[in-house]
Amino acid sequence: MSTTTKQKRIKAITNFRRMGPEIVVSTSEAIQAHFDKNPNATAPLPVDMATVKSSTDLLLAKIAAAKDGGKTAIAEKNHQKEVVAGLLEQLAHYAEANCNGEMPTFLSFGFSPKSSSKKKTAPVSGSIRKIEPGEKSGEFKMTLMPVPDAGSYEVQWAPLGAGGVPGSWTNKAFTTVKAPVVITGLNPGTSYVFQARAVTKTGHSDWSESVTRIAV
Repeated sequence: MSTTTKQKRIKAITNFRRMGPEIVVSTSEAIQAHFDKNPNATAPLPVDMATVKSSTDLLLAKIAAAKDGGKTAIAEKNHQKEVVAGLLEQLAHYAEANCNGEMPTFLSFGFSPKSSSKKKTAPVSGSIRKIEPGEKSGEFKMTLMPVPDAGSYEVQWAPLGAGGVPGSWTNKAFTTVKAPVVITGLNPGTSYVFQARAVTKTGHSDWSESVTRIAV
């Protein structure tokens, strides 16, 4: 008598509405790049990618308009962030439904998976707040959530190879999160996975959830 093993469903991290407007923009741009000509995106998409792009561009314009502190401009910025977040949530559910339980396929859509571990971790201690392209090609600027009592922080990153498997990890330690950490030497067009953690007197936190980006 044969038995079949039920594949575990991969769930995406969909905390877009809790992100700042700027990181929603950078996240949307990264996801658009992953969907562009993606051979795994064969089923009809829930939203038109042109709509995702135009909505993201509009959010970027609303962010610039809200810098003067006007209440109306800020309200419009926040509303447009919700619009883009809603579009990203639909694409995340599409990735969940169309990856067939295969992690490499899921990662090809540009989303980060929720941890399947039941172990209690300290997500705040290694939370990546923002990743955006740096001033030069092959650079990223990473901003982390500050952690009380943290003496230092660590980030690590690796290129995603065949099948979405991370290659060799590179580590960097720093003592403050007041300014973004600049990561250099990345190969444009290559997808990278990033993680972070905090270091305190009692040890270090677990690594944060992975975030993927394509170097430009």
